[in-house]
Formats: sequence, structure tokens, C-alpha cells
Amino acid sequence: MDKLFLAAIKEETVNLDYFHHIGVGKINATYNCLKLIEIYKPKIVINFGTAGTTKDNLKGIIECTRFYQRDMDVRGLNFELGETPYDKIKEIITSDSGYSCGSGDSFVNQKIDMNVDVVDMEAYAIAKVCKLENIEFRCFKYISDNADKNAGIDWKKNLEIASKAFSNFIDSKQ
Repeated sequence: MDKLFLAAIKEETVNLDYFHHIGVGKINATYNCLKLIEIYKPKIVINFGTAGTTKDNLKGIIECTRFYQRDMDVRGLNFELGETPYDKIKEIITSDSGYSCGSGDSFVNQKIDMNVDVVDMEAYAIAKVCKLENIEFRCFKYISDNADKNAGIDWKKNLEIASKAFSNFIDSKQ
């Protein structure tokens, strides 16, 4: 298998049977991504999912190419927000174009300290696995909410719309 398609949950990719669902959060994403890479040995991993935006002008499907851990916070020990102590990988950049994504194990419904375009819960983990395994990584996010007090309601309301948008997006690329 040359391409491995990943999404966190089935609701993000309804009727897209070739997607593997890896669960919510960085630990589930890491573990299940590694298992699937071991089985399928892909040349490229493609992640689709929903994301909240911290910017006013983002809508629809975007490609993320810069990835950060928004909940790695060791500033109390003089590390930068997003920096894992004693880890050489602070950020993952797959292209100079595209948008930045801050991944964390919390659903964002208020302003965060990190300056990123979108927030999600898995992309950084998948990007890091791919970087360490020398596998190409592409990441597409459907903007489901504005990462604000209405984020939970908006995210649930937009899941079906996101799934249809991904299906149309993939059809247009084939």
C-alpha cells in the first residue's frame, strides 16, 4: 500500500471506506499510526480531520504543513511553549506553504497562548511518527469551528459537512 489514509473518528470520514480510524488524542494517534505503518508500510500517510481555527478568515478544507505540540508546556523550566525538554524535534515542517496546526489533548474552546492557524488533537503526533519513520506526511483539515465558547456545538454540527467535503475533495483529486 503506497498511501495510508488516517482520521481520528469514523464520523469525519463517513462512507470513505479506505480510511483507518486511529482514535482521539496524541497517544491513540501515535500508537495506532505506528501499528498501521508496521502492517501496510506506506510511502505516504494522509491525515484528514476536523480542526478549530484561531483565525477569522479560514474556512473549508486547508492543508497543514507546520505542526506543534500546543499542550507541551514546560515554560516553568525555561523551555518554550510546545518544546519537549531534551527532544531535538521542536516543530515539524513538511512544506513552506500551508497552515500551522497546534495539536493537544484538550478540545479548544477559548484563546490559547500558541500562535497557530488551527488546533486539533492528533496531527502533531502523526507528523512526528512519519518524520521519525521517514514517511511523507500530508494533512488536510476541515475548519469545523472557531475554537471559541461555541466550538463544541459547532464541531458536532459540522462533522457531517466535513465528511462530505472530504469525499468531494478526494474525488476531485482523482
